[in-house]
Amino acid sequence: MNIDRETVRKTLTEDLDMRKVCAKMVPKELTEEQKQRRVTICQDLLERQDDILGHVIAGDEAWVYQYDPEMKRQSAQRKTANSPRTKKFRQSKSRVKTMLLTFFDIKGIVHYEFLPTGQTVNQVNYLEVPERLYEKVRRKQPELFANNSWILHHDNAPAHTALSVREFLANKQITVLEHPTYSLYLASNDFFLFPKIKKILKGRHFDDIDDIRSNTMAAVKAIPQNQFQNCFEGWTRCWHGCIASQGEYFEGDHGGIQQ
Repeated sequence: MNIDRETVRKTLTEDLDMRKVCAKMVPKELTEEQKQRRVTICQDLLERQDDILGHVIAGDEAWVYQYDPEMKRQSAQRKTANSPRTKKFRQSKSRVKTMLLTFFDIKGIVHYEFLPTGQTVNQVNYLEVPERLYEKVRRKQPELFANNSWILHHDNAPAHTALSVREFLANKQITVLEHPTYSLYLASNDFFLFPKIKKILKGRHFDDIDDIRSNTMAAVKAIPQNQFQNCFEGWTRCWHGCIASQGEYFEGDHGGIQQ
């Protein structure tokens, strides 16, 4: 039996209300064990949220570029029905870039630094980072430092979990929250801070490394304090989403925070 394409289209879209949906890109196919571990960690965090949210200092690193093309949505313009559609030529990120490390709590930025040009994070140079963070907490968060009640949350990248780093944190009696594997959007830097910074910087050309760094820090300082509070509230929604999905990757895993 021959059925014309238009009949098929109407049947699918109008009668069955079906739509084409693009596949969602995820970091990794999770094993059952990994999914269960994601759920267990999120359940533990939810049970402790009243005790930990005001004490967590979240840290991570990301590249910032001399030029990072703006997102398609950023170039959108309002036009009349008869106006020609604007063309936008495909561009790539520049090779000139610098590595930013940030640590923040519910009140705002606690510590930041840039690695020397050309360096990326490894267990050797990262060991010095928690040492500087430790001193920054001592100066900026004396109430948390005095009773050693601050809690570090960073992901399980090899540099973060290196033996030398773990030994330093243990010697300083710094509590570290466990982070599940392949769980990008359960880390607050990844679903909150870095997207906000990059949205401000995208589409802009910077003269050199110093210009990249100064504009990056201007973008960081432009984030209102209440948005850091919202970030930690959004983090708890991520935990709920992970549990509800039984450890699978879930829709809305940006924590419901405006990017």
